[in-house]
Amino acid sequence: SDVFERTNAKMSLLAKIAEIENEMARTQKNKATAHHLGLLKARLAKLRRELITPKGGSGGGTGEGFDVAKTGDARIGFVGFPSVGKSTLLSNLAGVYSEVAAYEFTTLTTVPGVIRYKGAKIQLLDLPGIIEGAKDGKGRGRQVIAVARTCNLILIVLDVLKPLGHKKLIEHELEGFGIRLNKQPPNIGFKKKDKGGINFTATCAQSELDAETVKSILSEYKIHNADITLRSDSTADDLIDVVEGNRVYIPCIYVLNKIDQISIEELDIIYKIPHCVPISAHHRWNFDDLLEKIWDYLHLVRIYTKPKGQLPDYTAPVVLPDGKTSVEDFCLKIHKNLMKEFKYALVWGSSVKHNPQKVGKDHVLEDEDVIQLVKK
Repeated sequence: SDVFERTNAKMSLLAKIAEIENEMARTQKNKATAHHLGLLKARLAKLRRELITPKGGSGGGTGEGFDVAKTGDARIGFVGFPSVGKSTLLSNLAGVYSEVAAYEFTTLTTVPGVIRYKGAKIQLLDLPGIIEGAKDGKGRGRQVIAVARTCNLILIVLDVLKPLGHKKLIEHELEGFGIRLNKQPPNIGFKKKDKGGINFTATCAQSELDAETVKSILSEYKIHNADITLRSDSTADDLIDVVEGNRVYIPCIYVLNKIDQISIEELDIIYKIPHCVPISAHHRWNFDDLLEKIWDYLHLVRIYTKPKGQLPDYTAPVVLPDGKTSVEDFCLKIHKNLMKEFKYALVWGSSVKHNPQKVGKDHVLEDEDVIQLVKK
């Protein structure tokens, strides 16, 4: 019976979500209704979160393993509708053999492939079945999402003949799981307190949020004491993202496949779209362009090591993610006990004024620097 109850609960959640979405569609957008819409958005976000992380209990088995060991320096997730050529693209990029069949929904488990590019090991994952309804807990959706949220970059593979419809649907899906594509986290300060009510300050003009709307959205989350600082013109959605706090911000590239089926003129237009790379997975056209763009978006930093009295080893860089590139991060990446013996480092490259320069553990390294560690 509890299975039945669970299905029932899920249905009522979906019904509630549909109801709110309908009401939002019916409501005119203007100053007078902004407040009401903000409330509805907050309610919607809460319901969605319940779908993704069900309340109570261990929540039954999550279905057979869709966890992938994180290997390499970066992880890229491939998302796309069935039969747009994801698997072909993956296998041609990485030589991974993921079974390709010409009917809907073929890939069910993730076959990770690893490519080496500019010395970095990059893991490629096919994220199957992120399609309509995955965020409503249908299909294998949930586990796939958990994996999608850990990617450093998402490639949305689209069929060049019907790109826009698919693009909107996939974006909508990923947004529903709290994944934000090609966005920066909203510039909003949010601090919960024990008392003192809601302290609302905006450092610039707000076109959508006012003190009242902010209060009502927060009260929907049962937050009655907090400091809120809006440092940019923010929307209700931005505020909800900050309050929910479980959003991940991932760069994204749209890969338009099957360009062998369109004309040169159309191709010229496609080239002007931002975040977009046209390719043909089947003919392996334009892969170098795609790889170059992937590299740009991953923001990886390569550090070469130099043993004392030898030439730097340019074949095997230590690869660090952007923003975690101090000498200390570098040491931790190699071995967690290395810091205990660390005295100073000698660095050659763009991050220092002199070559070599003696630096401490807080020095921030840049791409293609050469480092030599000196131990105690």
